[in-house]
Amino acid sequence: MNHYETVFILNPVLSDVQVKETVQKFEDYLVSKGAEMLHKEDWGLKKLAYTIQKKKSGFYHLFEYKVAGEVIAPFELEFRRDDSVMRYLTVKLDKHAAAWAEKRKSNLKSAK
Repeated sequence: MNHYETVFILNPVLSDVQVKETVQKFEDYLVSKGAEMLHKEDWGLKKLAYTIQKKKSGFYHLFEYKVAGEVIAPFELEFRRDDSVMRYLTVKLDKHAAAWAEKRKSNLKSAK
């Protein structure tokens, strides 16, 4: 099981319900493939650095999870098939990046 982090941007014209359903769909897909969800973050509606599909903002979400490597290609295919996803990025975390992610999570908890 490898440690991964995926950030994806959803179309800003979606309603809150549609955003939650889409995020839940991707989470359910990972769990059905045997992934262990470590952390999820909803970064909300953010302005984009440049326009994507003629949109200037998007809903950002982050998943941190552990899963076997052969699940990533079909997972990214699901992103490409979904019209509500504007961009996505999946990164395999090494031990240093995983330690940084833990530190970031602990800082988020202490800020609340």
